[in-house]
Amino acid sequence: MASTNQTPTKKNPKKANLLDHHSIKNLLDESVTEIVTSKGYPEDVRLSNVRLLIGTIIIAIALVAQFYKKEFPANRDFLIGCIVLYILFNVILQLIIHTKEKNAILFTYPPEGSFNSTGLIVSSKLPRFSDKYTLTVETADPKSISAKPKVEFTKSVTQWFTKDGVLVEGLFWKDVEALVNDYAKEHKKSK
Repeated sequence: MASTNQTPTKKNPKKANLLDHHSIKNLLDESVTEIVTSKGYPEDVRLSNVRLLIGTIIIAIALVAQFYKKEFPANRDFLIGCIVLYILFNVILQLIIHTKEKNAILFTYPPEGSFNSTGLIVSSKLPRFSDKYTLTVETADPKSISAKPKVEFTKSVTQWFTKDGVLVEGLFWKDVEALVNDYAKEHKKSK
């Protein structure tokens, strides 16, 4: 009878389509984000906000160009200006994605109360037609005095999933936590 009064809180298992590598990578990336933030690293969303702002500006330029009051021959110069701005802001957005973001799935601030002055960049790769998932943890500011060398692991995703596509979170959690702990530990500098 006592067991009917207490309902254990059980999370739904995370499941991925094992035939779709995007589904697998997405599920692993979401889990990595959850693990790293639970270790005390608050997420830094500034770059995402900048990308959203630039995207909003691009949409506004397109809407203004589309719904401008004058007809085509009269608004030719205005449309050319809108097209140039549209292209310029798209190039800026692509530069941000390819130079700053790369394969990053998470940017963080340093943990609260930490002597470290820089956060983390967590990135991942899962090449097409491969089962090798590479997870990398590196400093957000490589020029900082508190910057540490990057750490990474490459493992087969088959060890973290059952044959039904359910993520064995305990094993994956342990591997990711070990990687973050390896990054966080003090590295001795060679003389």
